[in-house]
Amino acid sequence: MTDLIHELIFAAAERSPDAEALSYQDQYMRYARLAEEIEAKAGGLHTMGLSRGERVAVYLEKRLEAVVALFAASVAGGVFVPVNPMLKPEQVAYILIDCNVRILITSLERLKLLQTILLSCHDLHVVVVVDAKDNLPRISGLVVISWEAIHLTNRLRPSAATIDSDMAAIIYTSGSTGKPKGVVLSHRNLMAGAKSVTQYLENRSDDRILTVLPLSFDYGLSQLTTAFYVGAMSVLMNYLLPRDIINIVKEQQITGLAAVPPLWIQLAQLDWGKVSSLRYITNSGGTMPRTTLNQLRSALPTTQIFLMYGFTEAFRSAYLSPQEIDRHPDSIGKAIPNAEVLVLREDGSHCVPGEPGELVHRGVLVAMGYWNDAEKTAICFKPIKARQAGLPITEIAAWSGDTVQMDEEGFLYFIERRDEMIKTSGYRVSPTEVEEVIYATGHVAESAAIGVPHPELGQAIVVIVIARKDIKLDVNILRIACKHHLPAYMLPHHIEIRQGSLPRNPNGKIDRKSLFQEMQHLFMGNDQ
Repeated sequence: MTDLIHELIFAAAERSPDAEALSYQDQYMRYARLAEEIEAKAGGLHTMGLSRGERVAVYLEKRLEAVVALFAASVAGGVFVPVNPMLKPEQVAYILIDCNVRILITSLERLKLLQTILLSCHDLHVVVVVDAKDNLPRISGLVVISWEAIHLTNRLRPSAATIDSDMAAIIYTSGSTGKPKGVVLSHRNLMAGAKSVTQYLENRSDDRILTVLPLSFDYGLSQLTTAFYVGAMSVLMNYLLPRDIINIVKEQQITGLAAVPPLWIQLAQLDWGKVSSLRYITNSGGTMPRTTLNQLRSALPTTQIFLMYGFTEAFRSAYLSPQEIDRHPDSIGKAIPNAEVLVLREDGSHCVPGEPGELVHRGVLVAMGYWNDAEKTAICFKPIKARQAGLPITEIAAWSGDTVQMDEEGFLYFIERRDEMIKTSGYRVSPTEVEEVIYATGHVAESAAIGVPHPELGQAIVVIVIARKDIKLDVNILRIACKHHLPAYMLPHHIEIRQGSLPRNPNGKIDRKSLFQEMQHLFMGNDQ
């Protein structure tokens, strides 16, 4: 019986040991080899003192060692924390400190960038470097060893102490307060997600799934878990240009591809040639524009297109079947297998068809909460009214914060997000994170970051600032500060300097809605 997420790999290795499991550039791993590597590294992590439930952070681009590290941590009884490779050192440090990471697995180049911040990570004991054997840097208070050094001969198989309701992973997503939130996922969460997705995508062992999204996204990590669930092959890719993706689809005979709307917009404009292997593509992380959808359907007439909706706190909530696209092209579909999606009023009662309400997800995919943050957990993970009055234990569901409505047939339609998160290039960006960098320059009296519609990005980040009275502000100073402290996807696309003060709402807060109304057409004009 397979209950733990890493057992998927061992089960596939027992069924088909010679089947291809992973590839990266010109490197390949069959399932038997992958299982052996994971067991060996798990033994090494255990020997280094990793205890049940302790966190192992993996700060790497997509590569074979990254996958081995994630699942080895799970086998050893730990909790893996995939860190977005685009994050800057300060942001990485926040994650390492916030979830008390004990072991960090990274590359030599990334370690050099992190050296100045690692001393503040008091729970960190060991750093493992995947791509260097000699001349490893010395960091006070830390053991720095090579990847090969933890490859022990005494392999460790899954501990009988671990059960499916234990923590398996922490996925960090931006929060409205400006600091990322660590969504805690159990083995049961991850297994249920893999089973549900493979069910409606009809994944099979001969699939070759291209993984282009970061493994720090639940959507990116899902490309691995769904492949392993059916014993398929995952092809890892860190692409530079969208054209590179089409090339590898052809070269590797890819059958499944997942991406976010900004990438699909770029891919839809390219020549797909005679791609015949692609059985399905999926979209999540925002709405795919109708024109993009039509372009992809024209370019890939035999490929099934699945439009999906999800949020990290419940992984995936809804999908629109390819057979329903013509009838409901603007819908996010219906609930995925083994989940129920409710549309509720503020008092918890059910909305009638056509009435806007909050999307609430119930079922096994609901995460365990936010790590070390009871206040935010209480906002998102709340009780729902029991359908059966005799149930004494209250069920906790995930409240998305998104406003949707349901039609008479049960199809869901997205309306708006109630919080202030900016969704750009498939990422959720907190305005406060951007504003903190702007304020840190010391040149700005007021600052507001907002997301405005953009034809390719979904939303572009716009920052409106009021300069300090004693400063003659140059916008380039702000751009340089942002570039130094923020990853590329968080960089503002437009910075505007104003005089006076920013508009306020009746509560005295900056009126972001008013600013949005002013700036919403900035990137949508004919001259853009």
